[in-house]
Amino acid sequence: MLNLVAASACFLLIHFGVSGTKLRDALVARLGPARYRGAFALASLLGLAWMIYAFRRAPAVPLWGLELGFRPAAYVLVLIAFLFAVIGIATPSPTRAGMEAKLKQGPGIARGMVRITRHPFLWAVVLWALVHVIINGELAALILFGSLLVLALGGTTAIDAKRRRAFGAQWTQFAAVTSNIPFAAIAAGRNQLAPALREIGVWRPLAAIVVYAVAFYLHGRIGPPLS
Repeated sequence: MLNLVAASACFLLIHFGVSGTKLRDALVARLGPARYRGAFALASLLGLAWMIYAFRRAPAVPLWGLELGFRPAAYVLVLIAFLFAVIGIATPSPTRAGMEAKLKQGPGIARGMVRITRHPFLWAVVLWALVHVIINGELAALILFGSLLVLALGGTTAIDAKRRRAFGAQWTQFAAVTSNIPFAAIAAGRNQLAPALREIGVWRPLAAIVVYAVAFYLHGRIGPPLS
């Protein structure tokens, strides 16, 4: 279990100690954006691989126990997570790495899923991780999925912070018509749901459902669903 704790702590430190901080800005200035992104991606993959390795070898320590009754709701929530993730990936957004320059296009870049949240993929991870924490009910799952949940939540604010520092007024204009929390800008009247649904279209949700079905099938092959 200590190996999993160490791996999770290292993974979080890589992100919260670098990404979204002034250290990150200094590293980008020294290495250049492309080399920095490559080094950061490699460090993140190694950290994630360490976490998974440690998780698979961690002892079973039950907390509240396997919540089988939660599975029907879990399937629905994970489907929503896949919708956010796939539609978000298929939607251009200046919050994604390498797309920062799209802020120069003005608030009009906020289209489709970005009208709902400017961080759809990270909120998908939040929902997916939360479901796995609840349904597994044991210590190793709490550490692994809880770390990913904390990382995704913190990642939304870290990305906002570095975009604000780098783009100033352009970011302010974009943030004024979007929201971090899903549907918050729409609820506040700063954006609208109807155009978001029209811009999302049909093929993006269908692609998300296909990816969800494939993931569900493969998950069942390698272990119990949602466990």
